[in-house]
Amino acid sequence: MSSVLVVGGTSGIGLEFARTSAERGDDVVLTSRDAQRADVVAKEMGARGVALDLERPLEIAAALAGLGRVDHLVIAGVSRDDNKVTEYDIDAALRLVTLKLVGYTEVVHTLRSRLHDDSAIVLFGGQAKERPYPGATTVATVNAGVRGLMNSLAVELAPVRVNAVHPGVVGDSPYWQAKPEKVLATLRTETPTGRLAAMADVVDAVDFLLRNRSVNAVELTVDGGWLLG
Repeated sequence: MSSVLVVGGTSGIGLEFARTSAERGDDVVLTSRDAQRADVVAKEMGARGVALDLERPLEIAAALAGLGRVDHLVIAGVSRDDNKVTEYDIDAALRLVTLKLVGYTEVVHTLRSRLHDDSAIVLFGGQAKERPYPGATTVATVNAGVRGLMNSLAVELAPVRVNAVHPGVVGDSPYWQAKPEKVLATLRTETPTGRLAAMADVVDAVDFLLRNRSVNAVELTVDGGWLLG
């Protein structure tokens, strides 16, 4: 049994990973920026819930004060930001940069003394860094920044392993399920496998990065070869 912390574990892929870990018998703690949601979702799977907002990094240390030893840390908290350089929303950009770069880093900083030599960390990026689209100005930038953060942490925290997962279009995630079917059909034709990645595929990738003790400072793409399309 491993002690697992999933930051952003009450929705989407983070929730699927937290549920999978709990069903396996791991000691799971999950976070949400909403305390009630964290508590309700955690109780449903026999986990513990903690209120934590990555956009408020100065409060992260207090939020995680009650945690003990951490074997596996998954930072899956994300935010959708539609931002163009021609119509630049500075407040929105600051929120996302804070969440994904400062917030991620502060979580690790806070937990440093509770990690051990066999601990492993997985950070969430995304394929917008390689295939930006109109409105991805901030998203593409911060996801590329996850690479630098991963490398920096892997060096500084060694022998703790630090990896990153970069999902492409995850067809059964809440975000993409809300898209019209014709949009998803077009994306399937652009994907060499002929199918979109599923949340279960990303969960499997995260699990691999956490458990393979020789994989370190690796960016794992989960997109069915979408970038080749």
